[in-house]
Amino acid sequence: MILWQMSQRGVWQLQKLTVSYCNWGGSSRGIRGFMESQLQAFKESNPQLEVVTELNRGQHPFLKGAYKNKNERVVSVMNMTPEDVLACATRLRNSLGRKVVKLKTRHVTKHPSVQGTWTTDLQI
Repeated sequence: MILWQMSQRGVWQLQKLTVSYCNWGGSSRGIRGFMESQLQAFKESNPQLEVVTELNRGQHPFLKGAYKNKNERVVSVMNMTPEDVLACATRLRNSLGRKVVKLKTRHVTKHPSVQGTWTTDLQI
């Protein structure tokens, strides 16, 4: 399995990862398992990253990533297994933190056709 390590010009974009959980809620069971078994190894393998845990009693768990471009991305990890929480944390670490931009059309080109998009369907 290939893991893409996303950095921009050699600089990791994720600065801070906040792990928010509840110490008694059922939806936080997976993130508590992640914190017990895999969080320390995740911290050691990512020394450039500041990892903070915060206790929010009675709230659903989430991961919050703060990036260098001042954007934040929040991912809910409610009712996930520890392996899924690790995958979400890795996905936050690997992303650049840019906002998602919706394209106006499905067909993107530098030189749009006046006649429209070519299709194989014959319209008679």
